[in-house]
Amino acid sequence: MDRTAVLERIGQVGVLPVLRASTSDAAMALADAIAEGGIAALEVTMTVPGAIGVMRRLVTERPELLIGAGTVLDPETARMCILEGAQFVVSPALNLATVSLCRRYSVAVLSGALTPTEVITAWQAGTDIIKVFPASAMGGAKYLKSLKAPLPQVELIPTGGVSLSNAREFLEAGAFALGVGADLADEKAILEGRAKDVSKVAEQYVSIVREFQSTF
Repeated sequence: MDRTAVLERIGQVGVLPVLRASTSDAAMALADAIAEGGIAALEVTMTVPGAIGVMRRLVTERPELLIGAGTVLDPETARMCILEGAQFVVSPALNLATVSLCRRYSVAVLSGALTPTEVITAWQAGTDIIKVFPASAMGGAKYLKSLKAPLPQVELIPTGGVSLSNAREFLEAGAFALGVGADLADEKAILEGRAKDVSKVAEQYVSIVREFQSTF
């Protein structure tokens, strides 16, 4: 899948789960539970022990899923992830060398930014989608709407504080997709044998996104 198709797929899915877990097995179980709930895109963060191996397994075992690398802080890590099959690269901040490398490999890159200056800098550097992080700390959906007003051409994914209770609000504010962490990727539920609970939450996110998309 080429870069343009990957970006379109992220927009179609509408939810980008951020996988953080204390073990690689828990991360795999989370991925399975989320996919079971109908979400076909996942961001495996580099904070997961054995993250590269988890990503490699998902790329191989779950080819129907769009798998990306998250919390990528430098171009060396980005290159390693791309060579292992990552279809997009996500960072909590802007690293120009990482953006440059992703562009060189024609891989979609989502850089983190918060202020208008950071957003514009990341966009002008070649970032495909801006990850607004931490979105909730700046006022949530209202802040995202404020950013979109002068920058309608910049695609934004709010991350940090996105939940079922405010998902629709973020979409209405102009979010390209929703970056969802612990509210969806609930490791505790997995460890307690409640994988179905994770799947149910995933289904609820899918329902919210599809209902919103159907209005256009």
